[in-house]
Formats: sequence, structure tokens, C-alpha cells
Amino acid sequence: MPALLKRLGQVLGWMPAGFFGGIEVPDRKLTAHEPIRECPVPDVLILPMKQHIGEQCHPCVHIGDHVLKGQKIAATEGYMAAPVHAPVAGKVVKIEEHRIAHPSGLGLPCIFIEPDGSDGEHRYEPWADWETRDPAELRERVRECGIVGLGGAVFPTFIKLVRDQHHPINTLILNGIECEPYLTTDHRLMLEHADEIVRGLSILRYMVGARECVIAIEDNKQDAVEVMRQAVVRASLTGVRVIAMPTRYPQGSEKQLIESITGKQVPAGKLPVHIGVLCQNVATARAVYHAIEHGRALTERVVTVSGEAMPRPGNLRIPFGAPVRFVLAQCGLEDLDGVHVLHGGPMMGERLRSVDVPVVKATNGLLALHEEQIHGLNAEEQPCIHCGHCGEVCPIRLVPNLLADHCRNDAFERAEAYQLFDCIECGCCSYVCPSSIPLVHYFRYGKGQLAQIRRAETFAEESRRRSEARERRLAREREAKQARRRARKASTPAQAEDGEG
Repeated sequence: MPALLKRLGQVLGWMPAGFFGGIEVPDRKLTAHEPIRECPVPDVLILPMKQHIGEQCHPCVHIGDHVLKGQKIAATEGYMAAPVHAPVAGKVVKIEEHRIAHPSGLGLPCIFIEPDGSDGEHRYEPWADWETRDPAELRERVRECGIVGLGGAVFPTFIKLVRDQHHPINTLILNGIECEPYLTTDHRLMLEHADEIVRGLSILRYMVGARECVIAIEDNKQDAVEVMRQAVVRASLTGVRVIAMPTRYPQGSEKQLIESITGKQVPAGKLPVHIGVLCQNVATARAVYHAIEHGRALTERVVTVSGEAMPRPGNLRIPFGAPVRFVLAQCGLEDLDGVHVLHGGPMMGERLRSVDVPVVKATNGLLALHEEQIHGLNAEEQPCIHCGHCGEVCPIRLVPNLLADHCRNDAFERAEAYQLFDCIECGCCSYVCPSSIPLVHYFRYGKGQLAQIRRAETFAEESRRRSEARERRLAREREAKQARRRARKASTPAQAEDGEG
């Protein structure tokens, strides 16, 4: 009977459908009751030319230029890209490569800006009348303001906002789940800026033409659920539901959230749009509101600075480009001896090799943890015992132990055949593994190697085509030369006969 009632609730739409797998993790929301506070501006800000999934931008300013806050300093060349804007008014002092928050420890070209302490700001034209404008115009504004997914994916937002007649958006989901331990940025944004988030939801809904909207929040954030419901009422919105979802990791992952709310699965190799769903983060919705109604580019974000090794954890509004070392110092952490700093959450984040890297659009958390608090950090990897726990918790229904085995043995083609690229790197499998196998690390290694193989294959194919084209050109030139030679030989006897006559 309970199972029947559950299924009935799912059909009637008043009970989340749930998703396969997942785990329960300690939430450790140390900053859930810490109001957002402003981070001071450092002496220099470092802006990488790539802060999103996609193609790298190129500088459109020069050393010595004075820039305004919100002014575009790096422009896009390709389609899948988002421009970079100055987070403060100041002077461009350097443009050179600098280390970024990436596991490789490598760097990217960056623009260095020294603030001048002024309030100079560049804004685009505010559009309070956005409901009268063409959605394509609003979409271009979102692109121009450099907005990306702020839930962690950093995918250029404007790409998701195309109206496709073949795949109309029926359901718009606003993701306020934030299921990673420690992170509370979205929670605090909902509590403190609910009206702006709902206003952004209305703009997104108009842009894609969605019939219904769902604001999804975990049931361990009942205060945010109530605040968001009140904001929806104040906005007099219809067709908008605020629902409390079961607290289970990785509930906030896009495909899992869509399955939990709609009961539909996004097919392998497809996107949510193919089943009529669009999912956006609450912070992204607020950024869209500021871009459309206030003409503000994306130049800052709220970051959770937390962890047991953090003296004064909190939620800080930080300008992009602020060095991580500077941010940690604002929360009282200057001595990093025996402390590990994570960029992001403990499940999907990465340990920083250096804290002399800048905060970027993808930075949703900076966690300072003691060594013993990082799950599996010091545990020695043991042979797989084939217990099957990793498969039981995998929300994508993969076979993690076999995938890891293929990646470990460089059998990348076989790993790809086992849907390696469907892995969302949530870390559930590594978390439950009794043999302390760093499964996600093997998956990332395999994906990286496959990407290199594909690039090498593409380069080889292009080289082959160029070589074949060259050979065809040389053959045509030889043929033309031989044809001219034959023509000259054919004309020589005739000229001789004419001379004898």
C-alpha cells in the first residue's frame, strides 16, 4: 500500500519521483545562518580569459588602459563562450599567463587590474520593459553580460535560452538544492534575495515560453522554502510551484533533479531540452535579473568560505579575480600549515595546489579542512572486492568498478563503450568504496586521455586531408604542365611546315 500511495502521489504531481542511487552525506552547513557579507577589494585582481565551459576569450584592452567596473575586458570569438568584465574600476597593469584553480596546476592568459578606488561603472541600458521585447534580444543581453551557470557547470547561459520549435520548453526548473556538504551560497541567496530570484525566474520563463515553473529546494532548508513561496505570492505568479525535495546527494545534479520532479529521464546523449525541460540555478536567475533590469554584467558572486580549519567561516560576496589567499585571510586563515584548501565542495571539488589563484565564475566554495577530514585522502588503495556498492549508488546506473579498471589499464575505448562520458563525477562511488579506490580520479584521467586521443585523431585526419589535397593539387599542376608541353610539341611540326612553305 505505501508503494501504491507513493506512485499515486507521483502521478498527481504532489510527491517527488526520486532518482536511482545516491547517498546520504553529512551536510556540515556551518555557514547556513551566516548572512552574506562583502569581501574587501584586494590590491590587484587577476582575471583569467576562460572562466566557463567552452572557448577561451581574448583581451580587448591593453596594458595601461583605465577600465570601469562592468566594462568588457575580454571578448568572445566562438559561439560557446562568455565574455569577461572588469570587477572594479582601475588600471590594466599586466596581461600574462597565471596559474588558475585547476588540478593540472597550469595557467591561462590573465588580465591584471589594480583598483583605483573610484565608483566608475559601465552599465548596459536597463530594460524594465523586458516583457515587450523580443526574447532573442534578451538572450543577446544575457550573452553580452557574460552570464554562465553558477551552480557549478559554468555553461554559457544564453545557449540554453534558444526557443526551439521542435523542442519547446514545457517546464522550467529553478535549482535551489545545493546538496554538496558545507556549501550554503544558494541557501543564503534565497533567504536574502528571494524577490530578485523570482524576478529572474519570470524573465527566464518569458524567454523560453515555459508553461510551468518549479523551484526545487531540499527539505533541510525549510526556511528557504517558506521565503521563496512568499516571494512567489508577492509576485502574483501563476503556474509556479515551490517544492521541498528529499535531502539526498546528488539531488542537485541536473538530470537527477529532472527525474525526481518530472519522472522523466534525459536519454543518454541527449539534453533536457529534448524532453521539454530547462534547468537553471537560483544564482543564475538572479544574475539574469540584474543583467536585464539593471544592465549589470556578471562581475562577482557569493562564495561559501568554510571548513573546520576556517577560523571565521562565512558567505562572502567576492569580486572575480580576488586571490584565494586574500579571501582566506578575510576569514582569519593565514597559516596554511597542515590545511588542505578545496575549490568547490568536498564531493566534486578539487584540492588546490596553490592558494595564489583567483576566484572565478566557477568558484562556489573555498573549504579549509584538516587532513583527517578529507574522505579517503590518506587511505591506501586496495584491490577491488567486487562488492557492487559503487553500482548501487551510481545515479547514472553505470558500473564504476569496471569503468575504473578500463581507465587504469588504458583501455579507453572500452571505457567509452561503458558510457564513461555519462559519468557526472559526483563522487558517490568513491565515497562508498570499502577499498578506498579513487574511482572518480580514474574517470577524469580516462576522459582526459580520450579527449587527447580524439584531438590527435582529428589532427591526423585534418593532416591527411591536407596532404591528400596537396597531392591532388600537385597532380593537377603536373597534368596541366604536361598538357602544355604536349600542346607545344603538337604545334611545333605545324609551325615547321608553315616555315618550309
